[in-house]
Amino acid sequence: MGYQTPYAPTRTELSNCIQCGLCLPHCPTFRLTGKETDSPRGRLTAMSAVLDGIIEIDDTFEETLSFCLGCRACEPVCPSMVPYGRTLEGARAEIAAQRGGLGRRLRAWIMVSWLGSRAIMNSITFATALVQRCGLARVAPRRLRTGLGGLRRIRWKTPSLHGKRFEPEGAPIATVGFLVGCIMGPWFGEVHQASISLLVRAGYRVVVPPGQTCCGALAAHDGAADGASRMASHNVKAFGDVGYVVADAAGCSAHLKDYAHWVPPDEMGNWQVKDINELIAEAIEGGRLPRSTRSRGGAALQHPCHLRNAQRITDQPRVILEAAGYDISDIDPMCCGAAGFYSILRPETSTQLGKNKVKEIRQTESTVVASANPGCEMQLRSHLGEGFRVLHPVELYAQALEEDSETMA
Repeated sequence: MGYQTPYAPTRTELSNCIQCGLCLPHCPTFRLTGKETDSPRGRLTAMSAVLDGIIEIDDTFEETLSFCLGCRACEPVCPSMVPYGRTLEGARAEIAAQRGGLGRRLRAWIMVSWLGSRAIMNSITFATALVQRCGLARVAPRRLRTGLGGLRRIRWKTPSLHGKRFEPEGAPIATVGFLVGCIMGPWFGEVHQASISLLVRAGYRVVVPPGQTCCGALAAHDGAADGASRMASHNVKAFGDVGYVVADAAGCSAHLKDYAHWVPPDEMGNWQVKDINELIAEAIEGGRLPRSTRSRGGAALQHPCHLRNAQRITDQPRVILEAAGYDISDIDPMCCGAAGFYSILRPETSTQLGKNKVKEIRQTESTVVASANPGCEMQLRSHLGEGFRVLHPVELYAQALEEDSETMA
């Protein structure tokens, strides 16, 4: 039967793989099982076999692709520059189109309808805050209990940023369109607050388009391609002609940078996408933001997959943390196991990877952990337990500047 949708991996993309195997030692699932089918090379071979009509999209093919975390650790080491993340999402879109299933359709509906609705997300936020305060998490199912354990203290209601504008003191050096996202606004509002305050201090005008929606990353990763495409088109129109679009969640900024794959060329805007780490590090190095003169001890730096592998952003978080006064301990860049819905759909594998990551963090003897992605933060916090601060690099930097200011006062 082959492939049927416009999102399917192409022969050109798949044939770029030269079967060298350089990706194998960098793949978390291959390192866990040692099976060729659990490696990027094995999965690309399976995708090619479907394209050539050798195999069908069946249970085995679906299992092969669903076991993948989508961490894209294979991409930076690939000499042929195979766009593995794109082929994976395309193949998952084919699975969704050809095999359907109630569970998959329900997930797609949730990701598009729920994550794209501020009203629904506000209701979920209120319910989550109630669960936290009433202690109901203790009697929740294990999978849900683990996830709730990784959450920050959720507010009953987070003030909306949509439609707001923030001006710098002098003439703005550029206008930045700020992505609120689906869960970042209601659950990680402190990150937004730190990001916007630093951008304004660095000389940017920050605008928050009122009509924006979820970036669509989770939908794309799970094969809900039509929904992801609609979200991308919606956001392109909402952001209009700003100079930059910035996101402070690694998964969001990575997906925004791939919008050209999801939106027709004649609809794409002329703006550049930047992760918040890029703009803040640039401002620090350019002297538009200060460096703290205080030493704050050690911090373990976790590199989110969609920051390191998808965007090749590795130095900027270091610049930010060093400017905040931290001595940085790097840990193995292997995926922490969060991977969007993976931690819910495959809790055993996710937990194993999470525990491996936490073991490395404990060995650094740092109680401060920096992570630039909400899913990673929740995964780390749920396995680290009490006694650790897991925060975004820009939060740690903003807090450091505030402490310095209070000391000077």
